[in-house]
Amino acid sequence: MAEIREIVQQTRNPFLNMYELKTVRKNGKEGRYFVASRADKPEEIECMRHTVKPDGVIIYAVTADREKVLLVRQYRYPIDDFVYELPAGLIDPGEDYRTAAAREVHEETGLHFTPIKVDPMYERPRYTTIGMTDECCAMVYGCIDGELSTDYLEATEEIIPLLADREEVRRILMEERVAAPCAYHIERFLSEKEPFAYMEE
Repeated sequence: MAEIREIVQQTRNPFLNMYELKTVRKNGKEGRYFVASRADKPEEIECMRHTVKPDGVIIYAVTADREKVLLVRQYRYPIDDFVYELPAGLIDPGEDYRTAAAREVHEETGLHFTPIKVDPMYERPRYTTIGMTDECCAMVYGCIDGELSTDYLEATEEIIPLLADREEVRRILMEERVAAPCAYHIERFLSEKEPFAYMEE
């Protein structure tokens, strides 16, 4: 198995940093690997901690009648365009991930979010893009109510919240740019009348 010999921090930014890993590969040769991380110092990245800790949350929320799913259409610099996503965000220090989910839904969409109880397996933190980053997010599932609003967005956020029915979900999947976690969940939404049937306790 490969081995990490040294970690060199390359940037010092508030939300994302680059680290160079000096490694020994499985064939014994020395190598280098570059990792982006939410950690602000080397001892906090997962290859040093060896513990799974969610950096953020991704929220799969539907209306009470299960006929619409909550999406956000958000401008993202890496593609210089808008992409459809599920609401998501970082967990504040000391914040429970379900509390973070409710806060993020309200900030991004103006709606009120009520998590449902699911088998803990479904909420376990998962890696987002493991080839590039140790970022890990917990999934939170639930229902939303209220009126859509952009009044609570930060100045750095360009987000258009929407409630999509199954016909609109099909169009989005066929025609639009869609983030992978979002695509997976809205594909299920499209094919299942009861979105949470497979996961509720």
